[in-house]
Amino acid sequence: MHRGNLKEFEDLIHYEFRNKELLVEALTHSSYANERKNRKCKYNERLEFLGDSVLGLVISDYLFINYPDLPEGELTKTRAKIVCETTLSFCAKTINLGYYLMLGKGEEATGGRERQSLLADAFESIIGAIYLDGGIDSATMFILSTMREVINDALCGKIFIDYKTRLQEVIQNDSNVKITYEIINEKGPDHNKTFYTQVKRNARVLGHGKGKSKKESEQNAARMALDVMKGSCNIE
Repeated sequence: MHRGNLKEFEDLIHYEFRNKELLVEALTHSSYANERKNRKCKYNERLEFLGDSVLGLVISDYLFINYPDLPEGELTKTRAKIVCETTLSFCAKTINLGYYLMLGKGEEATGGRERQSLLADAFESIIGAIYLDGGIDSATMFILSTMREVINDALCGKIFIDYKTRLQEVIQNDSNVKITYEIINEKGPDHNKTFYTQVKRNARVLGHGKGKSKKESEQNAARMALDVMKGSCNIE
């Protein structure tokens, strides 16, 4: 991987690696390594294993310290919601992780950069790499800053929702209502675009959202519409 791409990714995650090889390993999928067996290329499965444990510890610690009134059962359920594959892949997309992964040709051709399981695993690999490079404090800072939104949602009991489907369900009783999503703006270079979407109920705008993909921006627009219609719940 080109050093410029590494720096670009470091800027996105707000962490600069002392050992760049750890970052390269975290971004390398087994399919890429398998195509280069003669080079003894390291890939990210071991870092994923480590990152999974670090993530569980950090989230457990955060919930235990900040929510002393939650019983053990609720702590367990909330942690499970936060660290599930769906939420981890969502967080991976917020840092455009898929773009920076090194994939084999077959994995690339079959849409690996958008595959939920692959992105979730890679996100855990990044956590593992940060932990090895900078320790538990650096890993904690990355996890809590990147996952703030999904932690909020889990604590409000609304994770992980397909907001577009939920919005449709909320107003589906009215057959005269038409819900549409429109991309109203795009910013950034092709490899790191931010999309801006508005959702309409007939001609009335219900909400706006942005994201690193069109789907993500639509989900966020639907989420805002639901918050406006039903009230929101957030933590600091």
